[in-house]
Amino acid sequence: MILTKHQVDAGVCWAVDGKFLPNTFDLKQFLSLKKKDGMALLEWLTDGEPVSSEPLLAPIDSDQEVWACGVTYLRSREARMEESDVADVYERVYDADRPEIFFKALGWRAKACCQPIRVRQDSTWNVPEPELTLVVNAAGEIVGYTAGNDVSSRSIEGENPLYLPQAKTYDGSCAIGPGIVLVEDIDIESLPIKLQIERDSQCVFAGDANTSQMKRKPAELVEWLMREIDFPHGVLLMTGTCLVPGDDFSLQSGDYVDIFVGEMNLTNSVA
Repeated sequence: MILTKHQVDAGVCWAVDGKFLPNTFDLKQFLSLKKKDGMALLEWLTDGEPVSSEPLLAPIDSDQEVWACGVTYLRSREARMEESDVADVYERVYDADRPEIFFKALGWRAKACCQPIRVRQDSTWNVPEPELTLVVNAAGEIVGYTAGNDVSSRSIEGENPLYLPQAKTYDGSCAIGPGIVLVEDIDIESLPIKLQIERDSQCVFAGDANTSQMKRKPAELVEWLMREIDFPHGVLLMTGTCLVPGDDFSLQSGDYVDIFVGEMNLTNSVA
């Protein structure tokens, strides 16, 4: 089952498997329930009208939160060490028991598939970061996943790790979508991830990886996130990147970023 969010004449409406849900449904309500109860609710509600051409919105409610993890793949550790003057902090967090977790965006800031992302104008080195993004309910259960782009300013973070919030959180730095794959029998620990960047109709970067390369299990990251903090209406958690363009590459206005995570294909232009 796949949940999607759409712009309709009356405002916003969610759909499941291409059929509209009642306009009273929202993701907050769904994620406030235990997984089995939420799935039962969807089964009961799936008799709506088919979706036609209504524009997709980011699959998150406006006041929900997106958090993110860093240095969960070996390639990410190497890239951070290359960019930083204090490289050992990244090596330490990669090997540490406690993962790096940080706030990324509120739902209203998240860009949808086909909406433009941005790079900071005060940064000289900017990259997309394709990530498995977990959809987690209030009880800490992983109920689904989507594709995420944790757009980052590597020059700012590399200058000083204390600048991480500025490197990670700004207008247009977070994209998710196009929908939420609800997980029942899907193995999220072995999902393919692909990244392709196009410039002037030419591919300037392409790579692929798999979530099986992640050092930490998704459930472990969720457990750390939910220590000492409650999410009564659920939360989305980006799980770190495994595909990092080389230090000779930086995103430019007009680029197109294509991310594949499992069944999800998230495409954004760079404003």
